[in-house]
Amino acid sequence: MADQSIISALVLGLVEGLTEFIPVSSTAHVLLAGHFLGFRSPGNTFAVLIQLGAILAILLVYFHRLLKIALALPSSAIARRFVLSVLIAFLPAAVIGAAAHGFIKSVLFETPMLICIVLIVGGLILYAIDRLPLKPRYTDVMDYPPSLAFKIGLFQCLAMIPGTSRSGATIAGALLMGTDKRSAAEFSFFLAMPTMVGAFTIDLYKNRDALSFDDITLIAVGFISAFVAGVFVVRSLLDFVSHRGFTPFAIWRIIIGVAGLVGLWLFG
Repeated sequence: MADQSIISALVLGLVEGLTEFIPVSSTAHVLLAGHFLGFRSPGNTFAVLIQLGAILAILLVYFHRLLKIALALPSSAIARRFVLSVLIAFLPAAVIGAAAHGFIKSVLFETPMLICIVLIVGGLILYAIDRLPLKPRYTDVMDYPPSLAFKIGLFQCLAMIPGTSRSGATIAGALLMGTDKRSAAEFSFFLAMPTMVGAFTIDLYKNRDALSFDDITLIAVGFISAFVAGVFVVRSLLDFVSHRGFTPFAIWRIIIGVAGLVGLWLFG
């Protein structure tokens, strides 16, 4: 049983890291995988703390870029505008997420059928957007104006519904607002940093009384696997979407959503 739990923790960590930064909804994948694996962690400690592995992954990969931007802030108007744009994009999700945290976690996150349906609908929408003959006006995240960033941030709020995907909503919104595919994916990376840190902080605070480190081995396995998988995805995603677009992710969403519905129908 212990070996089975470790394997489940490894699988869930890999799922978190592999899906956090691509438009397929890491939340949906982790919740559905945990549901069908029958994995439970005392006090939800595991679910909360493996997110930190994915956060550290993107901070590591983008460390030098972040340091360069930070050092340029005093002298570069472009750097200051970019940081302002990211913060403005983060604001809508921060406000709504903090206000509706209880409802989102206790109601929406506990409805596997809703998650599967949203996966399918989101996949169809992403596929349609990826096939549109859009003409991008912005190809560099450093050129995104604050007004564009705010609109993208509004789209990110759709990810409050599990199965939508934070990166998927962000990328879809950016594409519709006139960005190219590569910069849309990269802006979702930058926006993920404050968003994930904020969500992790709220989760940690809300669950502070229930947190338990009894399963420290499982947490360590999930954390490390999420970190390693996250580094791999962040390093490879931009080149992938530049050549393949987002259609493969759209198809994957539909497949997982349908498979989830079938699994729920067969096994409950």
